[in-house]
Amino acid sequence: MDVTEKQEGGNIARMNAVEAAGAIRAGRITSEALVSACLDRIAALEERVGAWAFLDPGHALKQAREADRARREGKALGPLHGVPVGVKDIFDTKDMPTEYGTVLHAGRRPAEDAAAVSLLREAGAVILGKTVTTELAVYSPGKTRNPHDPERTPGGSSSGSAAAVAAFMAPLAIGTQSNGSVIRPASYCGVYGYKPSHGLISRHRVLRQSPPLDQVGVFARTVEDAALVAEQIMAFDDRDPDMRPGARPPLVGALAEEPPVKPRLAFVKTPVWDQADMDTQVAFAALVARLGEDVVEIELPEMFRDAVGLHRTIMEADLAGSFEREYAQGKERLSPILREMIERGRKVPAVEYDRALRRVPILNRALDTVFERHEAILTPATTGEAPVGLESTGSPIFCTIWTLCGMPAITLPVLTGAHGMPMGVQLVGAKGDDARLLRTARRLVSLLARASYSR
Repeated sequence: MDVTEKQEGGNIARMNAVEAAGAIRAGRITSEALVSACLDRIAALEERVGAWAFLDPGHALKQAREADRARREGKALGPLHGVPVGVKDIFDTKDMPTEYGTVLHAGRRPAEDAAAVSLLREAGAVILGKTVTTELAVYSPGKTRNPHDPERTPGGSSSGSAAAVAAFMAPLAIGTQSNGSVIRPASYCGVYGYKPSHGLISRHRVLRQSPPLDQVGVFARTVEDAALVAEQIMAFDDRDPDMRPGARPPLVGALAEEPPVKPRLAFVKTPVWDQADMDTQVAFAALVARLGEDVVEIELPEMFRDAVGLHRTIMEADLAGSFEREYAQGKERLSPILREMIERGRKVPAVEYDRALRRVPILNRALDTVFERHEAILTPATTGEAPVGLESTGSPIFCTIWTLCGMPAITLPVLTGAHGMPMGVQLVGAKGDDARLLRTARRLVSLLARASYSR
């Protein structure tokens, strides 16, 4: 351990990913020291937080030592060289179990990595372990608790990924979202959660729920970290039918640029504003007042009142198809909520499913007009603070429209609720314009300087 490592001491686990990658590359710290510090955090907090579905400290340290040896030997180093990353337990990993959060897949050992995991390894990352997911990445909670208050939910379905980053167990993690499964837990746990545009990250060998809705996302402690890890896993993959050939979006580069014009945000309450807690409504009123002329409130067209119903139709019908085998072979071991969703999905007529899919491009065209005049949409990430109780993972309702439409979204941990818990501000960008969204997010964070708004 060098002088820098001694100075960092127990704080080395608190380094963000950009800092850690730079320090490892420069030889100021080793990957082994960073991974060891993260493992120490896990040892100290895992009983309370429960973020990990699988963890082999020896295997994690072996990867870190290999990364350090590669550096000493002068080998090419990737942008995430030696940086530990948590992986939601629905991404296949060839060297770790992938059990999908259900006893029906207990002991499952994939032979190959998911595409996103392969790209993380290519970028030099250490795959620290597998983070807890809800049952089959739907609603029934796993063991994870909110790091800020163990009596509250961490959100879901990417529960463990959000909690691990929030608890300084890992600087980065990846997850998925088919409704609110990145944005919601990131908001509840007080970290950055970024869900890119639909079709930018391969879902090859990731548990399939609903192909029109499923999207890979990332968790981090800064906008810069979210951009760094997301950019590494945005390579085209023809095994994912929703991807199209093209260059990776220059997310990291965009953050170094200033906007060509002063960004103007559109504050959108959405048709579900009545479901926002009073705490949220008051906090956003204060936030909008603080931003002044940088934001203007707009109302979505009437057609968006159908969006939640359209999403439900698509998701439940697809769950019935994707989990047909699990339902047939072990429906009695599925949670009641998932079993009921599957059973409703089995009854969705094909014509109704097709109609729901055909409505999505119409909604997207309506949103195009918003982005002609505004850099991004400003809206809540969740209805409020993480709810007390561990029986559910909270409501994803403020994410539904944007997931349905495949828009890029990021939640920023810049609000604090009445009970001292984090609340996220969600920014939504034009589909395919992820670099501009992250640039706007970085500017907003800088402007607010993590200001706290509470009732």
